Amino acid sequence: MSAFGTRHLRAVAAALALTVTAPATTAAAAPDARDSLREVMFVGNNWDGTADVIRSTGDFARIGRIDVIPDQDERMAEINADPIKWIYFQAIRNSVGEGHDQFVDDMYSTPDGGSVVVSRPSFADVVSIDLATGDIDWRFPVSGYRSDHMAVSPDGTRVAVSASTSNTVHVLDIRTGEELGSFGTGDKPHENIFTSDGKYIWNMSIGEVNTALDAPWLDWTKGNRRITVVDATTYEQVKVIDMRERLDAVGLDDHSDAVRPAAFSPDESKLYFQVSFFNGFLEYDIASDRITRTKTLPKNPATSEDRTTWVNDSRHHGISMSPDGAKLCVAGTMDDYATVVDRTTLQEGPLVPAAKPYWATVSGDGTHCVVSESGSDQVTAIDFATGEKSVSVPVGDHPQRVRLGRVAADWTGPSAG
Repeated sequence: MSAFGTRHLRAVAAALALTVTAPATTAAAAPDARDSLREVMFVGNNWDGTADVIRSTGDFARIGRIDVIPDQDERMAEINADPIKWIYFQAIRNSVGEGHDQFVDDMYSTPDGGSVVVSRPSFADVVSIDLATGDIDWRFPVSGYRSDHMAVSPDGTRVAVSASTSNTVHVLDIRTGEELGSFGTGDKPHENIFTSDGKYIWNMSIGEVNTALDAPWLDWTKGNRRITVVDATTYEQVKVIDMRERLDAVGLDDHSDAVRPAAFSPDESKLYFQVSFFNGFLEYDIASDRITRTKTLPKNPATSEDRTTWVNDSRHHGISMSPDGAKLCVAGTMDDYATVVDRTTLQEGPLVPAAKPYWATVSGDGTHCVVSESGSDQVTAIDFATGEKSVSVPVGDHPQRVRLGRVAADWTGPSAG
């Protein structure tokens, strides 16, 4: 155990968030303001630069669409005028973007439901877009050349964004875009999670995911992967968790230590997480600081075993938990299915066919898992109780992140002109 100490680690454990998909953006809205808002889901269509807004329950029908790159011409002029920016822009397109530009990675609505804040990897920034007009409220260029996953604080006032190429997380005022602080991470910061009391931020770095050095014995070439825990007020580091040591301790030395999506248990004692190249997930006990269980999920016989063909080192990418903590929902990205897993027995349910599912989020009423099917441009809702598909809804090109948020009760899209 590091100098952080067992006592402090338990304190952090007691403050862990329920899941990465909790609708935290609603917490800061005053009671009278909430009456005029409706809960929705934002679906980021990465390749076409839009976000679809769908109902958060029921039929999950689309109610509107947002253009998240209204300033595309201006941004492209800047990139074309700067050789270094142009090189990184092309590198993103031809590597992590699979030949496409990455225009929207993550998004959260503001507490008043008036704007949506979006990270745009290819433009290396975060913008706030007015939901009534479609105009940009503010823009924050991140350090380096690519923005990535975000997280919002429980009170909805702060948003943390990973700056991939500078190994930095920026924390911004969600209303103004002002930087409140930043902190260093491992190589290629990815997922961010605020604790439920807003006191800590957990960041997972995934290292280099675009090299062809994908054999298990070459995993060390991927860089310094780690979980960094910081104080969300001072942004000072309070703990570093190196999963390489924990994996080796339980005989999983052939597993990558690049932690991908994660979900915390309701009692805030366990972390369930995916790692690069693995068709399954692991259970980590926070108090004892060790991996306690491993779940290997079925492989799709049609999936190539050539790791270099797996998108960005993912095999499975997307995990969420039912509000009661009884079920986990897993996106089997390269195996083209999603499934609900009993958390007590770790027995999976039906394998629901899905085309390159990229994310898993809990519905507004907590009854369904909603996965984004990036390979078929739709989102699919799976019933936690039965593990069966309820409905699929078409969205834009290459949906990735799906987040709960709020908009005005009568909102149907930005006004024209």
